[in-house]
Amino acid sequence: MTDRLPEPDRLDIDGLSLAYVDVGAGHPVVLVHGNPTWSYYYRRLLSALPAAGFRAIAPDHIGMGRSDKPAAGAYPHTLDRRIADFGRFVDELALTEPVTLVVHDWGGAIALSWAARHPDRVARLVLLNTAAFPLPAGQRLPLALRAARLPGLGDLAVRYGNAFARGATVLGTARPRLPAAVRAGYLAPYDTPAHRVAISRFVRDIPVRPADPAYAVLARTAELLPTLADRPVLIAWGMRDFVFDRRILDRWTQIFPHAQVHRFADAGHYVLEDAAEQIVPLVLRFLAARTATA
Repeated sequence: MTDRLPEPDRLDIDGLSLAYVDVGAGHPVVLVHGNPTWSYYYRRLLSALPAAGFRAIAPDHIGMGRSDKPAAGAYPHTLDRRIADFGRFVDELALTEPVTLVVHDWGGAIALSWAARHPDRVARLVLLNTAAFPLPAGQRLPLALRAARLPGLGDLAVRYGNAFARGATVLGTARPRLPAAVRAGYLAPYDTPAHRVAISRFVRDIPVRPADPAYAVLARTAELLPTLADRPVLIAWGMRDFVFDRRILDRWTQIFPHAQVHRFADAGHYVLEDAAEQIVPLVLRFLAARTATA
């Protein structure tokens, strides 16, 4: 398997180019990344799914990956807008059947907010160290995230030092160090301060208080998530995630009590980097069960 992604297709979103990989044929599986990653995070699934008879679709959010990277004032960079953009993306694909969503990090907040409002368009869910609800009561953001949110200094570190993207390639995994080529793959789209605006804005948009703009969005999503509780759900969780920890996983198992849950003791936030050899076959079996019963 190569670590290189195919050249992306493109979709116009209000004059901005949204890049996405669309490979294979069959049941559509939409893979939604978080911050500070891009569709590169799903490269192993993008290789395995088409070979197993599925259509794999992985968009890069505006400002991320190979999509256009507008300046701070040229695009809202809010959760509300990202949910709307994701809905437009799915609509433009004109899919004729409900999709499977695979989500990681902010990909859960974005795609599951859309899904909870359109449950008839969702067949199955795969959750990888993600959240789509406000932080549990009493839970604080880790120090690294609080530092990245500091006015002025945080933005300087994230945009001009690339501290968040670089740090995530170290702190995001449980292994001592990602291979140099993989680190380079994650960092490639974020090569200048102008190309790191979305990374900074994602960090600043994390809702920690009811007054934060994204808080009400996620609170409403949390209310609606039970509408998806009858869908098959697979959860693959890195237990050494310092952000999406056991308390977040426990919340998911409350929302989806019938989910298949696989805990990986030696995997971190980038669970697909630490445990791809186990997770990719799990996802394929999960989808094959759907095919057998469809």
